[in-house]
Amino acid sequence: MRLSRRSLLAAGATAATLAPIPAGATEERGTKLHTGFERLAQTGYAQLSGQRTGIVTNPTGVTQDVRHIVDVMHADDRVNLTAVFGPEHGFRGTAQAGGSEGRYDDPATGLPVYDTYLKSGQPLADVFTASGVDTVVFDIQDVGARFYTYIWTLYDCMEAARLAGKRFVVLDRPNPVTGRAAQGPVLHKEFATFVGRQPIAQAHGMTVAELARLFNGEFLPAPVELDTVLMSGWKRSDFYDASGLPWVPPSPNMPTADTALAYSGTCLFEGTNLSEGRGTTRPFELLGAEGVDGRWAAEAGRLGLPGVHFREAYFAPTFSKFQGKTIGGVQIHVHDRAAYDPVRTGIALLVTAKKVWSGFTWRSDNWIDKLTGSTSVRTMIDAGANADEVVAAWQEELAAFRRVRKEYLIYR
Repeated sequence: MRLSRRSLLAAGATAATLAPIPAGATEERGTKLHTGFERLAQTGYAQLSGQRTGIVTNPTGVTQDVRHIVDVMHADDRVNLTAVFGPEHGFRGTAQAGGSEGRYDDPATGLPVYDTYLKSGQPLADVFTASGVDTVVFDIQDVGARFYTYIWTLYDCMEAARLAGKRFVVLDRPNPVTGRAAQGPVLHKEFATFVGRQPIAQAHGMTVAELARLFNGEFLPAPVELDTVLMSGWKRSDFYDASGLPWVPPSPNMPTADTALAYSGTCLFEGTNLSEGRGTTRPFELLGAEGVDGRWAAEAGRLGLPGVHFREAYFAPTFSKFQGKTIGGVQIHVHDRAAYDPVRTGIALLVTAKKVWSGFTWRSDNWIDKLTGSTSVRTMIDAGANADEVVAAWQEELAAFRRVRKEYLIYR
């Protein structure tokens, strides 16, 4: 940790930030929550005045009446929007997982769209330089998990903006699964990939503006010139449905806010030979494989995990693992969101799947280590540890991360 830099950044934060309005304050149109974009627009884009502006966004960058903010800004003479930067899945969202839209001119606005996917460091800085922008804005809905790659798009863009000498502005949106205490293992740096660049917890419990401040204060080699435009009316205990905002899938396999609730735990099944539910209507809530039967749901149910029930389920994925085959497994049914711990639940499901199904294997590339951030989860489960023992093993590192995280929380 760089305490001197943290103190310096904290001292300058007030001048660089459009501060939040307290939750419960009177809001326009009867809506409880205003996003960072809405609050920026309410000022006449004052923080972007005189700046050639580019924006990193995707289909989640919408207003409350589901107009895309690029279309809104392009039509507004008060802001000089000159470029768009598309992440994984693309700016308009036409690409599946592991894909992007490439370089093109947006048909709706005529704006040049630059591809940022899989670019970082100087190559991404060169993209920002070539675009001619002065300020890079970020507005993408996150889902609260370390391995959801848009937060690392944020990190990479902050680093590239620093290298290119660009100002960086983050427009905040709610963490859909609340901003409660962080949960899960903390990444070890030797396992850094695009599903985890830096040592944060698996379920980080932060908003993108808070993460941006954390990245700037703890992990970037030197800080970027960072501004944040905060939300009004959001409380850390709020789930997404409390926001009144429309849910736009941030990626093709994140169809609902319920998906996000399960994702930080059950995405771990990407590291196994079981289906994580891709190709179904309930990805990350349906899990299974050929040869799995009702014993898995029964074994998981006996654990008495808080806030969740497990139902024996059979389904046929339309793509991804077991495409077109009917397989058996479980469906997660969360009945108490406040009590539910998705990471502990995900670990318990791995342990019980290995116990009841002889066909269980990890992916040959040990992808599970990239997702969990170390070898610990895999090796402990292979050695016969139960879920509580696996969870206990990361508590010291998690406590250390929570102490650092606390310094960057904005909403109380």
